[in-house]
Amino acid sequence: MRCLLYAHVFLCCLSVAHSFCPSQCTCVFHGRSDGTGSRSVLCNDPDMSDIPVNVPVDTVKLRVEKTAVRRIPTEAFYYLVDLRYLWITYNSISSVDTGSFYNLKVLHELRLDGNLISMFPWESLKEMPRLRTLDLHNNRLTNVPIEAIPYLLNITYLDLSSNKLTTLPSDLMDIWPPFNGMPISSNASQKVVLGLQDNPWFCDCRISKLIELSKMAETPVVLMDLFLSCSAPENLASVLFQRAELDQCVKPSVMTSATKITSPLGSNVLLRCDATGHPTPTLVWAKSDGSPVNNTVQESPGDGIRWSIMSLHGILNKDAGDYSCKAKNVAGNAEATISLSVASTISTTIPPLRPNVETGAATPATTLSPSTSTPNTPSVVSTVLPRASTTQSTISVKRKTTPSDGLQRASVKPAKIQQGSNGRKLAADEKSKKNDASKSVKDLKIVEETSDSAVLLWTADGILSDAPLTVVYSRYGEDDIKRTVETNAGSGKVLLEGLASGLRYSVCLVAKGSPAGKDPCIDFYTLDVVDDDGQNQLFMIISGIACAVALPLIALLLYKILALYCKGSSTPLDEEELEKDSYVKFETISMKQRTLTHPTELWARRQTHESERMLLCSRSSIDSQMTYKSDSCRSEYLC
Repeated sequence: MRCLLYAHVFLCCLSVAHSFCPSQCTCVFHGRSDGTGSRSVLCNDPDMSDIPVNVPVDTVKLRVEKTAVRRIPTEAFYYLVDLRYLWITYNSISSVDTGSFYNLKVLHELRLDGNLISMFPWESLKEMPRLRTLDLHNNRLTNVPIEAIPYLLNITYLDLSSNKLTTLPSDLMDIWPPFNGMPISSNASQKVVLGLQDNPWFCDCRISKLIELSKMAETPVVLMDLFLSCSAPENLASVLFQRAELDQCVKPSVMTSATKITSPLGSNVLLRCDATGHPTPTLVWAKSDGSPVNNTVQESPGDGIRWSIMSLHGILNKDAGDYSCKAKNVAGNAEATISLSVASTISTTIPPLRPNVETGAATPATTLSPSTSTPNTPSVVSTVLPRASTTQSTISVKRKTTPSDGLQRASVKPAKIQQGSNGRKLAADEKSKKNDASKSVKDLKIVEETSDSAVLLWTADGILSDAPLTVVYSRYGEDDIKRTVETNAGSGKVLLEGLASGLRYSVCLVAKGSPAGKDPCIDFYTLDVVDDDGQNQLFMIISGIACAVALPLIALLLYKILALYCKGSSTPLDEEELEKDSYVKFETISMKQRTLTHPTELWARRQTHESERMLLCSRSSIDSQMTYKSDSCRSEYLC
């Protein structure tokens, strides 16, 4: 009786909880004739500032519209496990937490349009595995990160219109047909609706797939507005997607050197692929089982071209399989596959050996595995094909001296008989092939070395002229960075380019089927580049100084020459002047006869005639003398 009372009280409380509705919301129960139904809640009070937390737990549809709510907190709806439609539209929401939609496992439709959201937590979509409709139009989104792509795989209605998007990840369109490789279906239920209008799109290669989609007539991806237009760059402003022509957007194209390769166990293998496209694609190697691939080298010799080489050293059986070379750029992707097979073992069945018999292989090519289970289980001898030439075609067993020597010898003998002619034939064939491969090319030499190139010459012997050869070269000691050149045996030479000056290089010529470690190789040095800049600069400085010193001297010399020339031409005039000014007039003094009138005057002056003038020579000295004789006396004059 007490249990029935408790059950009645519990049902009453539960009915009250189900029927309780928030004060600022309106709750409506949509019942059916069978007694079942669904509940919807509408909250549109302008004064509401927070998401209501006391919404009935059986609510299927919740609408929060035209309120003052600014934020959706963490786990705001975790108790609404039956919620299928969540509309939070035309509010003031600017912040959405990563865990806001926790535990909404059956949510089918999420609408957040008409808000102020600039950053949407795309990883929160993993809490809603059944979500098919996502409406984010009329917000402030500026980008869709590439990390959001995995969470949009199941979305069939995505509205990003009226935001601030300028571009989209080039991989976004790859999740929908026809870019994902799936066949195009005419089933309307498989259509994907995209709303991308009213965004300032920058039309370049990153959205080339979207532009290509807008030009398709039949496609499972439906655009809400077909008249999307470009906002940038300037030459495409206001141009419709359907009329936009993008330059330099080319999908990658991949080519491989071979599609199938068979190589012996322990040999070295080089796999190469080349890709073209614009922008220049990136290359990634991957194995079919998903295991990582190392030892790869790639280079882009020019715009829109890239090649990559993957090297496998000493291959084992586990290295066999398919290797894919994947090329990718913003305009698309492509891939090519190379299948690698390893030629490894020959299996021969022999009778079982006793557990106490110790055997060992006489050569590294033979492995003897004794039975460790039941005596009736046969043993298997695994014979690895040798990599070097050999003359032994049968299995020899190195034995220890034991009491069971006779039994051991008898056990090994059938193995020799069973291997017989097949083993000898295979070993002989392998020997012949490898001897031919080792003799295929010889006489390697380097000619015409320059600072950045060299010419490799060789002689083909016993090999077809069109047989493919691979020239592998690298800096000496730097085996991790190698370059290759594909050629044929008949050419006899190849140009090695892209070398650095003054360095030592190693170059090997690899023929298909040649044994590992037996490839002919040669080392050489490139020429040094003499740096004449310093010498030229020094020469110019010295020349400048010499010119600065020599020019004044030359000018002075010319001046002296001109001066002497002018002086020589003016000599007659100087002589005339000298003649005019070099003569002086002398007065002579003679003795007077004493008279009574002038008893004291002893000397009398006498005027000379013009002819009596004395020439004053510039070379006269105080020692030169001149005399003049009068009629009555002798006078002396000193110059």
